[in-house]
Amino acid sequence: MSEATATSAAGVSDMPPWPQRLGFIAAVFGMFMAILDIQIVASSLNEIQSGLSASQDQISWVQTSYLIAEIVMIPLSGMLMRILSTRVAFTLSCAGFTLASLGCALATSIEQLIVLRAIQGFMGGAMIPITQAVSFSIFPRRVMGGVQAVIGMVVTMAPSIGPTVGGYITETLSWHWLFLANVIPGMLVCWAAWTFLDIDKPNHAVARRLDLIGLVLIAVFLGSLEFVLEEGPGDDWFASERIVAFSATCVLAGVWFFARTLRHDHPIVDLRAFANRNFALGAGLGFVIGIALYGLVYIMPLFFGYVRGYSSLQIGQVMFVTGVTMFLCAPVVGQLSNRVDLRVLLFCGLLLVGTGTMMNANLTVESGFWQFFVPQIVRGMGLIMCIIPASRIALGTLPAHEVGNASGLFNVMRNLGGAVGLALLDTVRDVREDFHWNQLIPAIDAGREVVVAEIAKYQALLAGHVPDSYQAAVAMLAQRVSQQAQVLAFNDIFLWLGLIYVASVPLVFLLKRIDA
Repeated sequence: MSEATATSAAGVSDMPPWPQRLGFIAAVFGMFMAILDIQIVASSLNEIQSGLSASQDQISWVQTSYLIAEIVMIPLSGMLMRILSTRVAFTLSCAGFTLASLGCALATSIEQLIVLRAIQGFMGGAMIPITQAVSFSIFPRRVMGGVQAVIGMVVTMAPSIGPTVGGYITETLSWHWLFLANVIPGMLVCWAAWTFLDIDKPNHAVARRLDLIGLVLIAVFLGSLEFVLEEGPGDDWFASERIVAFSATCVLAGVWFFARTLRHDHPIVDLRAFANRNFALGAGLGFVIGIALYGLVYIMPLFFGYVRGYSSLQIGQVMFVTGVTMFLCAPVVGQLSNRVDLRVLLFCGLLLVGTGTMMNANLTVESGFWQFFVPQIVRGMGLIMCIIPASRIALGTLPAHEVGNASGLFNVMRNLGGAVGLALLDTVRDVREDFHWNQLIPAIDAGREVVVAEIAKYQALLAGHVPDSYQAAVAMLAQRVSQQAQVLAFNDIFLWLGLIYVASVPLVFLLKRIDA
């Protein structure tokens, strides 16, 4: 008789009591808000910039400050759970996030908003790994597929719909409601977490052993790393003195942090989880998953915005296909993960994401909804087949007392994958666009018959509307070439992103089997 059968026969359920389940549901809502707010301002930065009279350089920090603060907090969540207990740590995180959201809505200057966004990201960052740790702490393994399916839907849906939701809210109400919308749900989540998420006791002795130097080092290391990745593409990387300075700071703080952490008796973040082969490989695959999860959400709006001139609402309608696919597939994949070898699901997921991404490597200036429809379905199926098994593989073989710390590390790796992916995508797009421009521009030769015909057509359209119709016609032709160069650069990106996933498939064979 199996353990589950024996438990059932004895009339005792191994499921957590309903109060703890309600606490978990509250935690999932909190995690959804924290992830959603990463992207919710993305389509409304112009409105925020106008409302606060900010410069172009300043407005980018509305996004960057949140990301830097969040990635610093995520690995510290395990320590907070041990010191304060899961209930207190989560409730404080949610309360801080909610208050900072209210502050963002009331901000009267760009400087205030940037500081409050950093506080919002820092406080909200803990909710993401704590929710993942709670799922492994209270639910039996036999239902973990369904539980991880719920988390997988949140992790994938929130960044996918963030820009669309943000654009709709700003268009309908005002940008202030991007933040005000968090207040009432945040208060409800705080109440529910405090009331129902009582699953462990605090260990205040951990605070007395707190490695303050290690705390400062990890904050400087991750903060400067995220800054370099966010600002590097726009500053032309090491041509900028501040990127060089932050890179040097990142390297020095990183070396000192790892050296100290590996020698310290009570490190601020326990890296020993990486000694577990499944966790190390699972976290590495989480890094790769982050590249597509955040990279595709970033690159598709760029294509539709720059090449097709779509509005944020139109872009959201196209990208909604991925979200719907993941939403519908998550319960099925969750159940399959309880019955099928997780490595098989991960293998298929990586192949599907790679294939679905490469299916968009032949775009044209006319590509729209239907050219992205089937590839998004394939990618959506693949992403949910990656996310659910990856977390179970990474955290499923660790002792219960290590899950909280390891969950933070796993989420850091996924977020860093997204940050590295975005930085590389921006850089590759610039480099390949210049390359294709240089390849195409010689075709505009005034001696070619087709060029002469196109210029004459544009001149006829512009005659009487501009002083020099010939120069204007040449400029319009150059604009067409520039657009073609952009499309070819996007094709390169989709091809290379797909190849990254296909190249990651062999890592699956190094993983140990986890019994469902």
